Amino acid sequence: MEIWINPACSKCRSAVRILDEEGADYTVRRYLDDVPDEAEIQAVLGRLGLEPWDITRTREADAEELGVRDWPRDADARERWITALAAHPKLIQRPILTADDGTAVVGRTDEAVRDALGRSARRGN
Repeated sequence: MEIWINPACSKCRSAVRILDEEGADYTVRRYLDDVPDEAEIQAVLGRLGLEPWDITRTREADAEELGVRDWPRDADARERWITALAAHPKLIQRPILTADDGTAVVGRTDEAVRDALGRSARRGN
């Protein structure tokens, strides 16, 4: 399992605490330092079953500057959103946990983190 975190984020710290308490085997990716490229963002979106606008933090300063709230949310605009997420990683919702079963979750709640743990446990990891 991998978790994309911003260490300054309380939700990320909470997710890591749960993973540690449960003795989970995971890798931390500080995605502001180790920025995912467009292909990685596309892959995680596929695992999440979401669109890029679903994981965009639209209230961040970068989002305001780019005007993303006014961007279309359709197939034609999808690449534009992904490009923006890769260029401005602060816009990526966090934490994102990639479970060992090939899925992923946005771990904003303790329940979502535990869901990802359960998905990994079902794989025997």
